[in-house]
Amino acid sequence: MTVTKRIKSALLIMAIIATALLLAQTRPADCADKADYKELKLFRDVMGIVQKHYVKDVEDKELVQGAINGMLQSLDPNSQYLSEDMLKELNSNTKEKFGDLGIKMTLENGVLTVVSPIEDTPASKAGLKSGDKILKIDGETTKNISLLKAEKQMRGRPGTKVTLTIMREGFKEFKDYTIERAIIHPPSVKTQTLEKGYPYIRIAGFQEGTDAELANAIKDLGEDESIKGMVLDLRSNPGSLRDSPDGLLDQAWKVANLFLEKGALIVYTRGRTKDPQMEFKAKPGKHYKFRMAVLINEGTAGASEIVAGALQDNDRALIFGSKSFGTAAAWEVRQLDNKSGITLTTAYYFTPNGQKIQGTGIKPDADNRESETATQQSGRTRVLPLKQDPVVLKALEWLKSGVTVSEYKRTSHKQASH
Repeated sequence: MTVTKRIKSALLIMAIIATALLLAQTRPADCADKADYKELKLFRDVMGIVQKHYVKDVEDKELVQGAINGMLQSLDPNSQYLSEDMLKELNSNTKEKFGDLGIKMTLENGVLTVVSPIEDTPASKAGLKSGDKILKIDGETTKNISLLKAEKQMRGRPGTKVTLTIMREGFKEFKDYTIERAIIHPPSVKTQTLEKGYPYIRIAGFQEGTDAELANAIKDLGEDESIKGMVLDLRSNPGSLRDSPDGLLDQAWKVANLFLEKGALIVYTRGRTKDPQMEFKAKPGKHYKFRMAVLINEGTAGASEIVAGALQDNDRALIFGSKSFGTAAAWEVRQLDNKSGITLTTAYYFTPNGQKIQGTGIKPDADNRESETATQQSGRTRVLPLKQDPVVLKALEWLKSGVTVSEYKRTSHKQASH
């Protein structure tokens, strides 16, 4: 059965469940061999066994909602069932009033996983790292948890604390991190000068207005008249603290648009239906010409990956660091008749050269995985001064070399083939 049929079947269950239970052993002859009917009969049979033999009474509504939620969660982290209260919360604008930890999360094989802690937030200061597995929240297991529920458990009154039980690659046993909640104002654009004509700009997270903030920073640095080459650091940038259905793309497109010529493909989407299939290209306007090096790592995700992929595939920048996280999917919210709802992934984002970002990530042109490790001590984004950061120094060396992006790629390809 296709995913679409399963979704349709699950959403029909609540409407037909009473009839199905009354009919018990009855089945229409013309439906006997249909795959949809067989699957619904299987569900009815299992539900009947649970109702009769389970250790305690369970309401039909609870069983049906659990079945729908389990089906959606089996698809991917962005697809999930929303109760009426969860749907209202998702559509509300009250989240910023709560204290938070500053963690972008996903589900990897059903395990709650840190994509990246936002820079200068309680999570990053506590030492959480990209790839950390969150086994418990305040002693409660995260097994089968939804992303929305995990986010809700981590939010609370500023100044209160939450304890996360973490397992990390290299840990011999799990470790508890007790972190104090705070109002999160993710930093966006930071600048420094490496050498005259060679600035360093870091985008720590994407939010509304990041493109304008970046353009203003470049203007203050003298734009094309003064900048010979720029290092754009997207390491440990999870895109945004919480992606909305349209928030992932907007700022990614606007940032990439600053550096690409009119008509250059930035990103495109592909899904099973026509609606989510779109292409996004650079529009007319001012486009900077200076040389660029972009830094990424395993904490680079979402909007950051779209930007890195667009600049890489258009030979506009050379990418340094290590492979990015690999999470960029378009999703939508649909309200159901009973005022509950679902979120559902409808398309994937692809780089201009056709690379699906979800589950794959962006591979750097210059892999500096080993040297980058030195900058990830204590789980923070960076503990070394910029002029001692080996990835930054490698990028600066290339910017000053005069070797073009395409020349570097050709040379690296030849060396790799030998």
